[in-house]
Amino acid sequence: MNTETLRGLAHLARLEFDPAHEAQMLTDLNKILAWVDQLAQVDTEGVAPLVHLSHEINVLRDDEARNTVSHQEGLLNAPRKDSDYFRVPKVLD
Repeated sequence: MNTETLRGLAHLARLEFDPAHEAQMLTDLNKILAWVDQLAQVDTEGVAPLVHLSHEINVLRDDEARNTVSHQEGLLNAPRKDSDYFRVPKVLD
């Protein structure tokens, strides 16, 4: 990869970096591409593709309604409140 290609990629990705860091960015990007090339050379014949990271299927808890915070506890951290309600800025005229 050369500087011109790097600048083109930066433009497409809407990245901006100063010319002083351009050489370092080019070096780092070439290291990444070399590492990806190393991965491409690994023999994966007979290796099943990884579809899921876990063998767990639909591990979800039952959805049950319960009060974990009381009404008063919920109002404790409110920036503004009016007796039992949150005060919010007016939205409609």
